[in-house]
Amino acid sequence: MDLEKEIFDDADQASALPQEFAHMSAEDVIRRSRLLDNEIRVLKDESTRLSLEQSGLKEKIKENKDKIKLNNQLPYLVGNVVEVLDVQPEDDEEEDGAAVDLDSQRRGKCVVLKTSTRQTIFLPVVGLVDAEKLRPGDLVGVNKDSYLILDTLPAEYDSRVKAMEVDEKPSEDYSDIGGLDKQIQELVEAIVLPVTHKERFKSLGIRPPKGVLLYGPPGTGKTLLARACAAQTNATFLKLAGPQLVQMFIGDGAKLVRDAFALAKEKSPCIIFIDEIDAIGTKRFDSELSGDREVQRTMLELLNQLDGFSSDENIKVIAATNRADILDPALMRSGRLDRKIEFPHPTEDARAKILQIHSRKMNVSPDVNFEELARSTDDFNAAQLKAVCVEAGMLALRRDATEVNHEDFNEGIIQVQSKKKANLNYYA
Repeated sequence: MDLEKEIFDDADQASALPQEFAHMSAEDVIRRSRLLDNEIRVLKDESTRLSLEQSGLKEKIKENKDKIKLNNQLPYLVGNVVEVLDVQPEDDEEEDGAAVDLDSQRRGKCVVLKTSTRQTIFLPVVGLVDAEKLRPGDLVGVNKDSYLILDTLPAEYDSRVKAMEVDEKPSEDYSDIGGLDKQIQELVEAIVLPVTHKERFKSLGIRPPKGVLLYGPPGTGKTLLARACAAQTNATFLKLAGPQLVQMFIGDGAKLVRDAFALAKEKSPCIIFIDEIDAIGTKRFDSELSGDREVQRTMLELLNQLDGFSSDENIKVIAATNRADILDPALMRSGRLDRKIEFPHPTEDARAKILQIHSRKMNVSPDVNFEELARSTDDFNAAQLKAVCVEAGMLALRRDATEVNHEDFNEGIIQVQSKKKANLNYYA
């Protein structure tokens, strides 16, 4: 007893042991230690069992991953999601011992799938993708045996539409365009500002124009201004030509228009430039020819995309034509091509500026008087003025000169004017 008293009187040992042990006899302490030993033995057995169970589950996980990897091998079968369904299990009373259908007891999303082999399949188990992210119309890759969805695929677009995207940013600048200051300002207000400064329109509470029609004689800078507009914004630029949308098969042209606007919506903000829109935008008339009806169907699809339920404010349309008088009134109304910008023949001052722009990279003699040349080029358009500069350079090259003088420009004007007014007849 004296020994026990010495132990419990020790301050360090007393603080280390629980208070209840100070009033227990030796037999009680021995009994408590045996209980603790039994509890430790039980916990060790439980730990061993859990370790074995964990190793078994790891083996199953590894086996399932190997199966998934085996089934996840390319190639996939391509399919489209038709519909995503919320399925609730039926609450029918079942007798004891009856067979239970696991598929009927599943909760959550189920998918109706249509594959490229023209099979329509109901999937109670979606597969390896998140069912919440699936939408009707999504393109998916499925296993060719179990039809489980293994991966989502990027949206499918016509290859001709993908080729319409201008990858290289145009290098033109507004300084490369002469005599069109008013037209540049109107196009910037309608197309560029809604893309770059959208908040200014929101603060005023106005909706910017959806589209712009550029019209005027050939060679007055319509396409050039559209390219300069694309260069000033960081938006995606799709260039369509009207004749591209006139296809042989029924519905093919309308599908091109749909795919072009779908691609523009995915890559928004986007500018769509439709050159020579008079190829598909002519006034509708009664016709027995299927080709004329197909052109009208293509235009109706364009009208729907411009001002339909699925129209997008981040998509701007620039259309160009030199025959605005034959366009359909439905295409010209406000809400579709809101702003019409006319490109007239350049004035005398504009012609002088255009000649200076096209000759600024040329080695030009100081005696060249561009104002006099502008007076000599009455009724010339911008393309013909560029041709004058090219002809003047060719004439200087012909006489082995190191710079282009005023006489070369005069000769160039005469040559372009003679080609302009001559009637060329060819006979086989």
